[in-house]
Amino acid sequence: MVESWSFLDTVESNFRPLVVIELAKGTKEETIQWFTKRIVDKKANGGAQLLIKPLVMENGVENIYLVGASHLRLLLGAETVGLVKECSDNSMRTFTYSSRKTFKDFADDNHNFLTMAECQYIIKHELENLRAKNEKMIPGYPQAKLYPGKSIVRRLLTSGILVQIFPLHDREELKKLRHSWYGRVKVGYQPLDDIRCYFGETIALYFGFLEYFTFALIPMAVIGIPYYVFAWEDYDKYVMFATFNLLWSTVILEVWKRICAILTYRWGTLLMKRQFEEPRPGFHGVLGINPVTGREEPVYSSLKRQLRIYLVSLPFVCLCLYFSLYVMMIYFDLEQWALDYHEENESNFSSLMLYVPSIIYAVVIEIMNRIYRYAAEFLTSWENHRLESSYQNHLILKVLVFNFLNCFASLFYIAFVLFDMKLLRQSLATLLITSQILNQFAESLLPYWLQKRYNRRMKKRMCSQKTDRDLSIAEQVNMEKEMGTYLGTFDDYLELFLQFGYVSLFSCVYPLAAVFAVLNNITEIYSDALKMCRVYKRPFAEPTANIGVWQLAFETMSVISVVTNCILIGMSPQVDALFPDSKMDLVLTVALIEHLLLAIKFIMAFVIPDKPRDIQMKLAKLEFESLEALKQQVRAFQMQLHFLLIHH
Repeated sequence: MVESWSFLDTVESNFRPLVVIELAKGTKEETIQWFTKRIVDKKANGGAQLLIKPLVMENGVENIYLVGASHLRLLLGAETVGLVKECSDNSMRTFTYSSRKTFKDFADDNHNFLTMAECQYIIKHELENLRAKNEKMIPGYPQAKLYPGKSIVRRLLTSGILVQIFPLHDREELKKLRHSWYGRVKVGYQPLDDIRCYFGETIALYFGFLEYFTFALIPMAVIGIPYYVFAWEDYDKYVMFATFNLLWSTVILEVWKRICAILTYRWGTLLMKRQFEEPRPGFHGVLGINPVTGREEPVYSSLKRQLRIYLVSLPFVCLCLYFSLYVMMIYFDLEQWALDYHEENESNFSSLMLYVPSIIYAVVIEIMNRIYRYAAEFLTSWENHRLESSYQNHLILKVLVFNFLNCFASLFYIAFVLFDMKLLRQSLATLLITSQILNQFAESLLPYWLQKRYNRRMKKRMCSQKTDRDLSIAEQVNMEKEMGTYLGTFDDYLELFLQFGYVSLFSCVYPLAAVFAVLNNITEIYSDALKMCRVYKRPFAEPTANIGVWQLAFETMSVISVVTNCILIGMSPQVDALFPDSKMDLVLTVALIEHLLLAIKFIMAFVIPDKPRDIQMKLAKLEFESLEALKQQVRAFQMQLHFLLIHH
């Protein structure tokens, strides 16, 4: 490498603000000077070697700072984080500054070689890796303790000194993206590559999965409409629909793995090496030595964590599950009351009253899910997991178990205890439609309305002060810092997971479930796009190679759907008539078919490759070239060592 960190210039005439840092009002001057000095200091001195400028607001307060970086600094940072870019020969390789000329569209004066999202990701990485050297505390705040190797930004956040860090929107690029994404109603694919360039791979992959899942639902919806229209009470014909459902739920998940591999290879994240995970910001413990890194960091007994999980968290989750079942039984009492009322009155009003218990129960389910989510987050944080991945896995497990029971327990009870297919169809339709309406309102319409109100007030205030000119950077920052923070794709995937359950578990008794799911997802694409572009602050890009633990969650749901659909097939009059003498033979036959279908499902999962053949070959070629390059380095080192030994 010709240029090293020490040659980097920390002054650049064309300063481009990329990231905003907001400190708490009244932050001590010595703290600000120390923090900003660490940001601009050279790497050799433990700094981030970035550019930073204070932003003076109209009220004269200087608690907001803009962070940028020189072009050279960003290129060296791209190598540090292991970004993968396309080469001139159309292959994908990890970017290195020494081989920069071999990459497609690279030029020393081309500042668009790295996308804005990639630049912001690099700056975030460098800020998070600012570590304490010999400081024992944050200057000016003796209670905010530091130790060698501790992340400075994380300590500032947990101490309340640092309010937030967020990336700035690019107003021109955002305007173009809005127009191509949701600016006009059209039948076509989403601009996933543009979404990835602006928001990063994690969000682009979510929208890719949402789009794919919507298209995958169309065959179920097309087949379901004639079943609904021509065979409303004829459950015998649902055997074929249930059988198709089994194959469909397996195939779509296996095909998605291949599509996911194609997308992430094109974006470069399929090749990115997993970085060593640092302790999460909320992790605390007694100061000790990490046996892997040799650095000082908090150490917490795994035994204490396991005791917290099994003696507190697990009983609490079981108690919540019991409460959910108790609420379910109250719902069935209301259903019985509505049925009795209808039998006594036989009026249009009494017919409408039959749907009231299901609607009330659907609303209660959504409220319970949201309250439990907060409790699960508190408990998982209290368990004190060291890594963010471990924290997320435990949180997802807690939330999925409760949401699954809360949303589907009543349907299982109606189907396999009450054997009431008419009530099952009514409850499924009511729960599905009501939950979709509530989610659209709570997640998109309400936040959009609130944000629009705030923006209107801000624009009125700005227009009274300045007219006939675009928003200044100060005004843009002032508007964006008050926007809501996007908390990630957790809730979005959870909504799709529950929708997949409604469609795959019991849709054979209500074939229109897939139709409503398609309609909801089409509006979800537009409402989520609107939410990302207009309601929330721009999130930092996060590279990812797949949808993570959600793939396993969807596959688990598809296995459960095999069992439920086989039982529903066995309960149909058509199948029941084949075993008039022995019900045990019926049970054994259904169990045998279920095992065979599960075997076929797992065979299909094994036979269908997760990655297309051409991508497998490209990955193998890159691995071979990496090994050859490593061998050449070893040979060169051995020759150099041999030369030194001869001359000594």
